[in-house]
Amino acid sequence: MNFEALLAAAGDRVVRAGLIGVGDFGASLLAQAQHIPNLEIALLCDTDRSRMAAAVAGAGVDPHSVAMVGDFAQAGDVQLDVLVEATGNPAAAAANAELAIARGQHVIMVSKEAAILVGPILHHRAKQKGLVYTEVEGDQPSLLMGLVSWARTLGLDIRAAGKSSEYDFVLDDDDTLSWHGERHPNSGLTALWSKGDHSWRNVADARAAAAAKLGVPTRTVPDFCEMGVVANAIGLRPDRPDFHTPILRPTELADALQRTEEGGLFSGAGRIDVFNCLRRADEASFAGGVFVLVACHDTKTWKLLREKGHIVSADAKTAVLYNPQHLLGIEAPITILTAALLGLPTGATDPKPVVDLVARADRDFKAGEVLTITDAHHHEVAGLKPELISAAPFAEDQPCPYYLATGHGLREDVPAGTLITAGMLGIDMETPLCRLRREQDELFGLDM
Repeated sequence: MNFEALLAAAGDRVVRAGLIGVGDFGASLLAQAQHIPNLEIALLCDTDRSRMAAAVAGAGVDPHSVAMVGDFAQAGDVQLDVLVEATGNPAAAAANAELAIARGQHVIMVSKEAAILVGPILHHRAKQKGLVYTEVEGDQPSLLMGLVSWARTLGLDIRAAGKSSEYDFVLDDDDTLSWHGERHPNSGLTALWSKGDHSWRNVADARAAAAAKLGVPTRTVPDFCEMGVVANAIGLRPDRPDFHTPILRPTELADALQRTEEGGLFSGAGRIDVFNCLRRADEASFAGGVFVLVACHDTKTWKLLREKGHIVSADAKTAVLYNPQHLLGIEAPITILTAALLGLPTGATDPKPVVDLVARADRDFKAGEVLTITDAHHHEVAGLKPELISAAPFAEDQPCPYYLATGHGLREDVPAGTLITAGMLGIDMETPLCRLRREQDELFGLDM
């Protein structure tokens, strides 16, 4: 795609954008925007004013050229075409998106925590007003939606899709595993480097057991959240609620992610999942990138593509096509400009509540315990594990969406293995976020 040609019809129009949340994503967007003549970040909003000031200084922005506020509601007199919501706080993100739509502004939703909860209703609200609500380039959901759209446009038969986890499993020659800055000697993964004569199920289980022994996680809440947003956009579903999340080398994907009848891990087609990238230190990273698994109907063509280095399964039935990058705010201007100048999303065009991200107790909980996030980066509550299940209405006797459950105390004892329901928690069902979620349930006809 030639983006210069695509956006040329807009001429020299300058798009005025507001940015809420100046963390890693927001700071990288602010810095990149300084190199784009027809994009102006006219408003910054962050509750941490020192962080906002540091981002402005780091990007070389004249602090007098941009409005800076601590609350988006205070910025009503700043004229904006687009709002970029990057707080990562679902309640704040949903409220900010509602307000932006009411003000006639397009919404770029970086906060996937809100998107998995109420993305479809916010998209509907925006569309009713002739506005764009979309996920953002630079993050995996929009990138995977784009890759799937590209493949479908080409008439490719998509069997599965997904992404690699945030941190690679890097194996040294001495069997030391490096993961997220940690080093684990005697990992046991060297002996499991190749599949050999084993089944993919056995290989996946053995590698997962080795990682568990080292205390290295293979499942994180943000990965489930992102793939849930994609499932709601394109209709692919998890093969199982807790995903397979296998530890795989990229060259193994086309074989391992086939259907079980073909020797792979998936029980059927149309699946979405996450894999943990296993590689040597001198091999390229998948970089948290995204992929699609497609059927190889034209044997001659795919034989040629295999010779050119594409990843094709041993039985020549499937191939993996992938984008090994996500560049945070560096790519976000594509979404901002496309929304403002063309009125088009780079993410979902018609999202629906297909799945919910929920929590299952992985240990016994006592009444009175608060589901406090213990790992802020991964949004994890010690003792809970994420799952993606079929979407259900938000009600006391139904599994509670993950980001509505966290931060609340339990009214009763919860044994290990139990899905957390809203009725187990002291949730104020009348908060704006809960109200918006119930409105979404009603709009899309979710019932008990």
